[in-house]
Amino acid sequence: MKKAIMNWSGGKDSALALYYALHTEQWDVLSLLTTVNKQHQRVSMHGVRADLLTEQARQLGLPLHQLLLPGEVSMETYNARMFGTLQAFRQQGVTHSIFGDIFLEDLRQYRETQLRRAGLTGVFPIWQRSSTELIHAFVDLGFRAVLVCVNEKQLGQEFVGRELDLDLLKDLPKTVDPCGENGEYHTFVYDGPLFAQPIPIEKGEVVRRTYAPSGGSDCHTDQTDSVWDTGFWYQDLRLTHQEVSIH
Repeated sequence: MKKAIMNWSGGKDSALALYYALHTEQWDVLSLLTTVNKQHQRVSMHGVRADLLTEQARQLGLPLHQLLLPGEVSMETYNARMFGTLQAFRQQGVTHSIFGDIFLEDLRQYRETQLRRAGLTGVFPIWQRSSTELIHAFVDLGFRAVLVCVNEKQLGQEFVGRELDLDLLKDLPKTVDPCGENGEYHTFVYDGPLFAQPIPIEKGEVVRRTYAPSGGSDCHTDQTDSVWDTGFWYQDLRLTHQEVSIH
C-alpha cells in the first residue's frame, strides 16, 4: 500500500473520496490535511469550527494536520505554506495526495502542478463521476451531512442548515450542480460508514458574510464594501452542549 494524505474539507466530496480510496485497499492514509483560518479557528470557506473538524478525525480514526492560515492570504503565501507542509509529509514517505474533486479541470491542473513541485502525485477517486449518482451514493451508503454554507447567487438562505438528502436534491434549482461542485454549497459530514460514532451537533446562528474573490481564504464581514460582491449564508454548528458564539 502506498502512503497518502487526504485533503479533507469535512464535507461530502472529501468523505466520498476517502471512502472509495480506502475501499481500493491501495492507500495507507497517514493523515487528513485541512486548511484552517488561524484567527477564527474555522475551516477555510466552509466556516466549520475547528473542534468539529477534530471530532471528525477522531471518529474516522485518522490523524489530523491543520494548516493554519491568516484571514487574508495571497496565493503566493498559500502555495509556499502548502509546499512546506507537503514536503514534511514527503519526508515521512508520503507519495500521494487524495482529493474529492469531481470535474473542475483547472482546479485539478493547479493541484497537480503544486504536487509535482513537492514530489507527490494526485489521486482523484470520484473524478468525472455523475454528480447525481454521487449524491445518491452518499445517501445510500449512510453518510449524513448538513449544508453549512450556500452561495446566495445560486441558493437562497432557506437552504443553509438543511440535511443533505434526496429531498434536498429534488428542491435544488436545475442550474445548481447536485454536488455543489461549482461552489453553490458546502457541507459538514457528521455520520457515515467510516465513522465510529455519529458526531452530536446542534445548530447555532445563521449569518451572512461576503467573500473575497481576489484569492483571500477568509470571509469578510463588511457587507457595504463594494469590493466584496459575493454573499454567503453560513449555518453555525457546534458540538452538543458547547456554548460558544459565531462572532
